[in-house]
Amino acid sequence: MIKVGSLRGRLLRRLALLLTSILLLSSLSAYWSARRAADTAYDRTLLASARAIAEGLSADAGQLQADVPYIALDTFAYDSGGRIYYQVLDLQGRLVSGYEDLPAPPPGTRRTDDYPALAHFYDARYRGQGVRMVSLLQPVSEPSLNGMAQIRVGETLGARERLARELLIGTLWRMGLLVGSALVLVWLAVSAALRPLDSLRQTVAGRASDDLRPLPEGDLPRELRPLVEALNQFNARLRGLFERQAQFIADAAHELRTPLAALKARLELGLRAQTPNQWRETLEEAAQNSDRLTQLANQLLSLARIESGARAIAEGGAQRLDLSQLARELGMALAPLAHGRGVSLALEAQQPIWLSGEPTLLNELLCNLLDNALAHTPPGGSVVLRVLAPAVLEVQDNGPGIPPDEREKVFERFYRRSQQGAGAGLGLAIVGEICRAHRAQISLHDALPSGLCVRVVFAAETSAQATREG
Repeated sequence: MIKVGSLRGRLLRRLALLLTSILLLSSLSAYWSARRAADTAYDRTLLASARAIAEGLSADAGQLQADVPYIALDTFAYDSGGRIYYQVLDLQGRLVSGYEDLPAPPPGTRRTDDYPALAHFYDARYRGQGVRMVSLLQPVSEPSLNGMAQIRVGETLGARERLARELLIGTLWRMGLLVGSALVLVWLAVSAALRPLDSLRQTVAGRASDDLRPLPEGDLPRELRPLVEALNQFNARLRGLFERQAQFIADAAHELRTPLAALKARLELGLRAQTPNQWRETLEEAAQNSDRLTQLANQLLSLARIESGARAIAEGGAQRLDLSQLARELGMALAPLAHGRGVSLALEAQQPIWLSGEPTLLNELLCNLLDNALAHTPPGGSVVLRVLAPAVLEVQDNGPGIPPDEREKVFERFYRRSQQGAGAGLGLAIVGEICRAHRAQISLHDALPSGLCVRVVFAAETSAQATREG
């Protein structure tokens, strides 16, 4: 099985992943912003150097002269990591001063619109290094010269990259510190938010195993109240189950104690008898009492089996079966019993009726209904077992029937009608429990012309699903 970590850990891991992603995106954005800022600052310095050189241009005997001021190159003196190169070309493109092999602007280089100057900025390679260049066109108007001189100034990219890197590292430090602080604060906030859940855990863990009182809901956050309500509902169902079991055990003990005491008293009386006829009479009564005790024990075991069968159905262990076939097999098995009692047993099942259920419980349901009908049908009467679509089971007899005011009570455990002396009052109670396990509806109706009709209607979705599977 997959082990699931704590809720606090999952929240922290997801928040850490989210904040780390934000950190990376912010760092990339900060780097590019810093690089653009550095490029803008250094481009402005390059243009200022080119303009300073342009101010030193002059004409002498029809030749262009360049008096490069120290300030034009001193602008970059503070940065020992970079180098600056310059070049001055006359009106015909001849070298006047500076480095003769500085790269020219690539064809199609557009003039910058950021500054009021005839300047072109471009990137190039010079002496194995990347350089940033500016080419400034400077008008020359002298009596002996008239045209455009060109001044090129370039610098290596080390200073720009170092500035961007320093800005990036500073941003990463600040963002990392912010993320770490945020995670610590989130951990504290999550721990405080989960404290009611831990308190609820301690409350549940500190209770005794038989303490099923409702959990308090007053001081819980709104998100935990549905969980506590579900737990309280489960505890209520469990408490009801325990109460029913306790009542059932008490009733069963009472029902077993009475026939056992009667059996023991009859045997003790028989032991004091002196004639064989009295002994035989005692043994016959003891055998009858034993039969009743055996029937009661079997019925009690049936009720116990219903619980496990209901759990199997709820957990998806139901089987697909044909109700008509199940009724046919049980009818054949009980036919000799009906014949011995002088009662006719008929089966009406024209087609297979498929449904999902627990075969043992359904067989128990049919057996109890037929046994109850045969027991209350006088000799010469009839019992009819019907299986109807979509999933309806009917057992009809022409016995005395059950008055309407008692039809709800007969499904209670150990309930006996006043005019009945035999039986433990568990037959129809078992039938009712099996119907609840299969989500079926059971009802009692008057039969025509007389008697009782027991109708069991199984859930429509159960029968429909079984039909599709068939």
